[in-house]
Amino acid sequence: MISSIIATIRAWWAPEHRLCCSSHRWRGLVAELDRRGQRRHEAGAFLLGATHGARREVEQIVFYDELDPRAYATGVCVLHADAFAKLWAICRERGLSVVADVHTHPGAGFQSDSDRTNPMVARQGHIALIVPDFARWPINPKRMGIYEYRGDHAWLDHSPARAPHFLYTGFWS
Repeated sequence: MISSIIATIRAWWAPEHRLCCSSHRWRGLVAELDRRGQRRHEAGAFLLGATHGARREVEQIVFYDELDPRAYATGVCVLHADAFAKLWAICRERGLSVVADVHTHPGAGFQSDSDRTNPMVARQGHIALIVPDFARWPINPKRMGIYEYRGDHAWLDHSPARAPHFLYTGFWS
């Protein structure tokens, strides 16, 4: 009963949002990215959850260095093949899928050439978030990057400056 009330309120309050993460989970994610990156290098995570129509709900987080202890060794996020085998096993075990990935950049959350040509999940529709300033709180949403993979190294830009209703990180998620 309560979950249906929340779903109804969310549908009314945030009807256009395609990626939803509770405010508590979002703040925890950002704090952990800040801690893991030590404000000196990139850090990242996969956002696991479920898809309901066009909307993706973030339910759990798996950080890159949990899958590959060497993920941050070069200063940028690099995952080796065995990390993905671990990720897919976690998804099967928990009955979830990857709804997005997120990583940090030192300045604004723009998509670098490396990000563009090396998607973490090279599947059409995959969402990649880039958090600015190595995830130092508070995050200015207008400096974030949100990109949807279209295949063949092409992306759609859903960053808050262009698509302010794409990401929802509020109470009703």
